[in-house]
Amino acid sequence: MSATNFNTKNDTYRKLMGNGLTYQIPHFQRDYSWTEEEWEDLWLDLQGTIQPKGELAHYMGYLVLQSDNDKTFDVIDGQQRLTTISLIVLAVLKGLKRLIDDAQDADRNQQRLNQIRQTYIGYLDPVTLVTRSKLTLNRNNDNYFQTYLVPLGYLPMRGFRASEHGLRKAFEWFDKRVIEYVKQAKGDPGVVLAQLVESMSDKLFFTIITVTDELNAYKVFETLKAWGVRLSSTDLLKNYLFSVLHREDLHRHEMKVLELRWEELVGRLGSESFPDFLRIHWNSRFSFVRPTELFKTIRSRITTREAVFTLIRHMEEDVDTYLALTQPDASDWSLKQKGYAKELRMFSVRQPFPLLMAAHRIFSSSDFESLLRASVMISVRYNVISNQPPSEQERVYNAVAEKLSQGKLSDAAVVIGALSTIYPSDELFRAAFAGKSLRTTQSRNKRVVRYILCELEKRLTETALDLDSDSVNLEHILPENPETGWEEFSDEDVEVLMHRLGNLTLLKKTVNKNLGNASFAVKKPMYEASGFGITKKIAEDNVNWTPERLAARQTWMANQATAIWRIDRLS
Repeated sequence: MSATNFNTKNDTYRKLMGNGLTYQIPHFQRDYSWTEEEWEDLWLDLQGTIQPKGELAHYMGYLVLQSDNDKTFDVIDGQQRLTTISLIVLAVLKGLKRLIDDAQDADRNQQRLNQIRQTYIGYLDPVTLVTRSKLTLNRNNDNYFQTYLVPLGYLPMRGFRASEHGLRKAFEWFDKRVIEYVKQAKGDPGVVLAQLVESMSDKLFFTIITVTDELNAYKVFETLKAWGVRLSSTDLLKNYLFSVLHREDLHRHEMKVLELRWEELVGRLGSESFPDFLRIHWNSRFSFVRPTELFKTIRSRITTREAVFTLIRHMEEDVDTYLALTQPDASDWSLKQKGYAKELRMFSVRQPFPLLMAAHRIFSSSDFESLLRASVMISVRYNVISNQPPSEQERVYNAVAEKLSQGKLSDAAVVIGALSTIYPSDELFRAAFAGKSLRTTQSRNKRVVRYILCELEKRLTETALDLDSDSVNLEHILPENPETGWEEFSDEDVEVLMHRLGNLTLLKKTVNKNLGNASFAVKKPMYEASGFGITKKIAEDNVNWTPERLAARQTWMANQATAIWRIDRLS
């Protein structure tokens, strides 16, 4: 991004609203949504700056603006804050109007009202009472804002949208706070009110980021997200898609239909999950796109009314699959399919999602289930045990997904065969498993180890254990804090071998708790009577527990694992 189309600076609210600058919320930006929790936070922050010996300034965060003339700015991110501050200013103006109506220093307070309005709200025509506003809200909120709130008149309550009621309630909430503030303050009420606005405008400051088009705004969003700043790339995409329709001057009915369909999608997914869904959806149909290039790619491909509605329709087609992959229990998939999806979630593996999304559109239920199982097998081998680079894996999955969507691959067997480059061979997997450690101090690892041990138990005894049962507990054969009876292990051995898979087994919770740091000689009879085949086998195969015996057990486990997590076609 060149310096000519990207600018950043820090400005106070006074400078932000001065010099004839105006701001507008893009036509299809989301509605006003702040509630009392956010109003109170802002008011308390404001009070902390304007009180005697208070903060010198209060930082309001980033504003992302778009402009090609440095006079009129689209608010890409920050509309909730700007709107709410304007409501505070209007609440102060309402306080001044009450003083004027009560004939309290009317002339001076009228001058204060006019000056504050002109500086922060906009010019109000004295004849028509039509405002040339410094801040224009979106299509759903601006009429109520300009018609009722800005003129400080009667606020009707019936027949309006929820967001319009939100604006009214916010204004009324701040109006009450301003009244309380004036009562508690000493001095002339008009001066107190004017000073409130003056202090607020000088002490609230923002980091202003100005870009020249949507693409640069999206790059800013991605950069700020990398810094831990949460911004809505979902809203940015929505604005772009609706701007395509707006340019084509569609009928209001079609715009409303699209609005409802978009909101339903975002509502089902949640705004936080929407960008992830969008990328998985896109990569399930087209060539691989990185997160930072997604908006640019969509903008280059979605340029017509037909393309916008096709994108929405395709997203609607895929949303159930995404939700089933990320929230398996709530889906209508079969028990086996839910189980495989839950295993992928447990592994924190998402690379197969574009391919699985494509397959769900095309395959029969049985073929889809075969691919879902294969994804689990690959994930255990590639991700969980072998720790291979996920970036390469992602590219392979996406390449196969694209071919499947284009009709270049025919069935599940062919698709699975195309994944051979990300399927570690039996030899490589066996060797990786034989040396694998997983620190069970991490909750994810603890669950994965339980899963691995339960699958080994199932292979050995044909008994399916409940992974979530409180009665199934992890046991470290060599304790985490060994005391007497563990002389075979040096301090270095303990550090290296503690979390090796060969040192872990299953025990009932009560038995595990009672054993504590006991020696192997004390533990052995309890293992033999444990009721778990893999734990009983430890007692049967070992006279004592040494680094060599631990390694031998893990080699046995590796051989079993190679048969459990196996795709015959690829092995």
